[in-house]
Amino acid sequence: MTATQPPPRPEGAVTPEPPEAPEEVPERRRVFADLTPLRTSADYRRLWFGGTVSWVGQGMTALAISLQVYDITGSTLSVGLVGLFSLVPLIVFGLYGGAIADTVDRRKLGLYSSLGSAVLSIALAVAAFAGYHRVWFLYGIVALQAVCGALNGPARSSMIPRLLPPEQLRAASALNSMTTTFGTLVGPSLGGLIVGFAGYQTAYLVDALAFTASLYAMWRLPSMLPERTGGKRASVLDGLRFLATRPNLRMTFLSDFCAMILAHPRALFPAVAVLWYGGDAKTTGLLVAAPAFGALLGAVLSGWQGRVRHHGQAILLAVACWGTAIAVFGLTRNLWLGLLMLTLAGYSDTVSMIFRNTMMQVAAPDEMRGRLQGVFIVVVAGGPRLGDFLAGSVADLTSPTVAVTGGGIACVLGIGALALRGRSFRRYDALDPTP
Repeated sequence: MTATQPPPRPEGAVTPEPPEAPEEVPERRRVFADLTPLRTSADYRRLWFGGTVSWVGQGMTALAISLQVYDITGSTLSVGLVGLFSLVPLIVFGLYGGAIADTVDRRKLGLYSSLGSAVLSIALAVAAFAGYHRVWFLYGIVALQAVCGALNGPARSSMIPRLLPPEQLRAASALNSMTTTFGTLVGPSLGGLIVGFAGYQTAYLVDALAFTASLYAMWRLPSMLPERTGGKRASVLDGLRFLATRPNLRMTFLSDFCAMILAHPRALFPAVAVLWYGGDAKTTGLLVAAPAFGALLGAVLSGWQGRVRHHGQAILLAVACWGTAIAVFGLTRNLWLGLLMLTLAGYSDTVSMIFRNTMMQVAAPDEMRGRLQGVFIVVVAGGPRLGDFLAGSVADLTSPTVAVTGGGIACVLGIGALALRGRSFRRYDALDPTP
């Protein structure tokens, strides 16, 4: 096949290095994740590897902080407050971080925010070595880490469309999902081992060292100034107004809210493990791990998604599968069938996420990508928390079965209603993207 001449790229964009020679697409590529972005772009390859290492390190630190807070206080409420101290800054600065990413050099924003995270991990290690064990200090570090993450996320995500051609963005979304899921699975497990054998200070030091891969990747990038079509300064309100006038992009957020708020049973796993399966903490661990394992499978086995043109339809079907799997999970009392349903739910969630993120990166103009990624962070961070609250409240008023199964059914009905109203979303074509 003869390669076509690519269109001119905007100033500051990085043209991916072409492969040395055209090659026939292997048959396995139809099943497994497409690695083309890693092969064709050295900048993206460094960014992906650095992000993967950093996610593992952050997972280690998150668990180490929770263990240290419990070690100091002996209170599960105090451990729960760790999540609150990270959630509020993540939501607030997620929106403003997106606006900043649409104003300044995204490379510098990503570099400085990663450096800030590394410095915070060093501060944790120094305090642990010095025997300074104060809960308020740990809460403060968690809040500052959330600020750095909220600034880093939009900057990093909005750079990817400048590093890769549009036809590779879906594959990049799958690879990025693999990064976050791998970090979520491996990081806490590795952190627990390191804390157990070498103490909190070692876990924090390893996390600080892990950030060097991300810092190196950011440092090697060229300038990433956002494209501006006017002289106005980027603002959060402008981003929200833009989203309000783009039905297809808006539907990507509404569909995710439908799944994460109406059918998110994570908060009920401890009770479910005991009441339904007669298990204990190990059973709860299996229930927590099953969706994460399914999410990892969704990223690894994402090769088939490259043949899907109608991304809106794929998102609607994936969210409906999530809701159905959660509803069936609520009805079964067989542990292995329950784990299978949760794995299927995690797989479906990753499929939905890959197509949603691809739509945002392809259909949104460059000057708005940072702010839309900021909204994405708020949805990802806030939706599951609201879902936990809703599931816990319904379970208290009725029963875990009603909360889980009813939530799954509500999700299916909700996504069905969105599908009926979103005609343009159903017809969205990746070959002719419209926001």
